[in-house]
Amino acid sequence: MSDTPRSLIIIDAANVVGSRPDGWWRDRHGATERLRDRLAGLAGTGLPGLDGPVEVVMVVEGKARTVSSAATVATVAASGSGDDRIVELVAAQRNRPVLVVTADRELRRRVGELGAEVAGPSVLSVDDQP
Repeated sequence: MSDTPRSLIIIDAANVVGSRPDGWWRDRHGATERLRDRLAGLAGTGLPGLDGPVEVVMVVEGKARTVSSAATVATVAASGSGDDRIVELVAAQRNRPVLVVTADRELRRRVGELGAEVAGPSVLSVDDQP
Protein backbone atom coordinates (compact mmCIF):
# COMPACT_ATOMS: atom_id res chain seq x y z
CA MET A 1 0.00 0.00 0.00
CA SER A 2 1.31 3.45 -0.92
CA ASP A 3 2.09 6.11 1.67
CA THR A 4 0.91 8.80 -0.76
CA PRO A 5 -2.30 10.35 0.60
CA ARG A 6 -5.36 10.33 -1.64
CA SER A 7 -6.06 13.57 -3.44
CA LEU A 8 -8.88 15.68 -2.06
CA ILE A 9 -11.62 17.26 -4.15
CA ILE A 10 -13.55 20.00 -2.37
CA ILE A 11 -16.82 21.01 -3.97
CA ASP A 12 -18.30 24.48 -3.39
CA ALA A 13 -21.84 23.07 -3.40
CA ALA A 14 -23.73 26.39 -3.46
CA ASN A 15 -21.65 27.63 -6.37
CA VAL A 16 -21.91 24.41 -8.37
CA VAL A 17 -25.66 24.09 -7.77
CA GLY A 18 -26.11 27.75 -8.67
CA SER A 19 -24.20 27.37 -11.93
CA ARG A 20 -27.20 25.66 -13.55
CA PRO A 21 -30.49 27.50 -14.09
CA ASP A 22 -32.64 24.44 -13.43
CA GLY A 23 -34.93 25.79 -10.70
CA TRP A 24 -32.55 24.99 -7.82
CA TRP A 25 -33.68 28.16 -6.01
CA ARG A 26 -37.09 26.57 -5.34
CA ASP A 27 -35.46 23.75 -3.35
CA ARG A 28 -31.84 24.44 -2.41
CA HIS A 29 -31.67 21.46 -0.07
CA GLY A 30 -33.02 19.03 -2.67
CA ALA A 31 -30.77 20.43 -5.41
CA THR A 32 -27.74 19.94 -3.16
CA GLU A 33 -28.78 16.36 -2.36
CA ARG A 34 -29.11 15.65 -6.09
CA LEU A 35 -25.62 17.07 -6.68
CA ARG A 36 -24.23 14.88 -3.88
CA ASP A 37 -25.84 11.82 -5.41
CA ARG A 38 -24.52 12.62 -8.91
CA LEU A 39 -21.01 12.90 -7.46
CA ALA A 40 -21.11 9.45 -5.84
CA GLY A 41 -18.86 7.78 -8.43
CA LEU A 42 -16.25 10.53 -8.32
CA ALA A 43 -14.39 8.98 -5.36
CA GLY A 44 -13.45 5.96 -7.44
CA THR A 45 -12.80 7.60 -10.78
CA GLY A 46 -11.42 11.02 -9.89
CA LEU A 47 -11.28 13.73 -12.53
CA PRO A 48 -9.11 14.36 -15.57
CA GLY A 49 -5.62 15.04 -14.24
CA LEU A 50 -6.60 13.79 -10.78
CA ASP A 51 -7.15 10.06 -11.04
CA GLY A 52 -9.05 8.14 -8.39
CA PRO A 53 -9.37 7.03 -5.81
CA VAL A 54 -9.90 10.45 -4.28
CA GLU A 55 -11.63 11.84 -1.23
CA VAL A 56 -14.67 13.99 -2.06
CA VAL A 57 -15.88 16.69 0.32
CA MET A 58 -18.82 18.93 -0.45
CA VAL A 59 -19.10 22.15 1.59
CA VAL A 60 -22.73 23.11 2.22
CA GLU A 61 -24.20 26.29 3.62
CA GLY A 62 -27.46 28.13 4.18
CA LYS A 63 -30.63 26.15 3.56
CA ALA A 64 -28.56 23.20 2.34
CA ARG A 65 -26.51 23.04 5.56
CA THR A 66 -28.37 19.93 6.74
CA VAL A 67 -27.62 17.81 3.66
CA SER A 68 -26.06 14.63 4.97
CA SER A 69 -23.00 12.79 3.78
CA ALA A 70 -23.21 9.77 1.50
CA ALA A 71 -20.95 6.73 1.38
CA THR A 72 -18.44 8.36 -0.98
CA VAL A 73 -19.21 12.08 -0.59
CA ALA A 74 -18.67 13.74 2.78
CA THR A 75 -20.54 16.95 3.50
CA VAL A 76 -19.11 19.67 5.71
CA ALA A 77 -21.58 22.27 6.94
CA ALA A 78 -20.30 25.83 7.07
CA SER A 79 -21.54 27.65 10.13
CA GLY A 80 -20.92 30.94 8.35
CA SER A 81 -19.37 31.58 4.98
CA GLY A 82 -18.95 28.49 2.81
CA ASP A 83 -15.96 30.14 1.15
CA ASP A 84 -14.23 30.66 4.49
CA ARG A 85 -14.84 27.02 5.42
CA ILE A 86 -13.36 25.86 2.11
CA VAL A 87 -10.25 27.98 2.71
CA GLU A 88 -9.91 26.43 6.18
CA LEU A 89 -10.15 22.93 4.72
CA VAL A 90 -7.53 23.68 2.08
CA ALA A 91 -5.18 25.21 4.66
CA ALA A 92 -5.43 22.05 6.77
CA GLN A 93 -4.52 19.77 3.85
CA ARG A 94 -1.22 21.12 2.61
CA ASN A 95 0.39 17.67 2.57
CA ARG A 96 -1.69 16.29 -0.32
CA PRO A 97 -3.07 17.41 -3.67
CA VAL A 98 -6.27 19.44 -3.37
CA LEU A 99 -8.66 20.49 -6.12
CA VAL A 100 -11.39 23.02 -5.35
CA VAL A 101 -14.36 23.08 -7.71
CA THR A 102 -15.93 26.54 -7.88
CA ALA A 103 -16.53 29.39 -10.30
CA ASP A 104 -16.12 32.02 -7.56
CA ARG A 105 -13.15 34.17 -8.60
CA GLU A 106 -12.25 35.37 -5.12
CA LEU A 107 -12.41 31.86 -3.67
CA ARG A 108 -10.27 30.58 -6.56
CA ARG A 109 -7.67 33.23 -5.73
CA ARG A 110 -7.71 32.46 -2.00
CA VAL A 111 -7.28 28.70 -2.33
CA GLY A 112 -4.78 29.10 -5.15
CA GLU A 113 -2.56 31.10 -2.80
CA LEU A 114 -2.61 28.09 -0.49
CA GLY A 115 -1.46 25.77 -3.26
CA ALA A 116 -4.76 24.21 -4.29
CA GLU A 117 -5.66 23.59 -7.90
CA VAL A 118 -8.98 25.05 -9.03
CA ALA A 119 -11.54 24.08 -11.65
CA GLY A 120 -14.96 25.32 -12.68
CA PRO A 121 -18.20 23.38 -12.17
CA SER A 122 -18.12 21.99 -15.71
CA VAL A 123 -15.20 19.71 -14.75
CA LEU A 124 -17.66 17.59 -12.81
CA SER A 125 -19.48 16.64 -16.02
CA VAL A 126 -22.75 16.48 -14.11
CA ASP A 127 -24.19 19.53 -15.85
CA ASP A 128 -25.77 17.45 -18.60
CA GLN A 129 -27.62 15.15 -16.21
CA PRO A 130 -31.23 15.76 -15.16
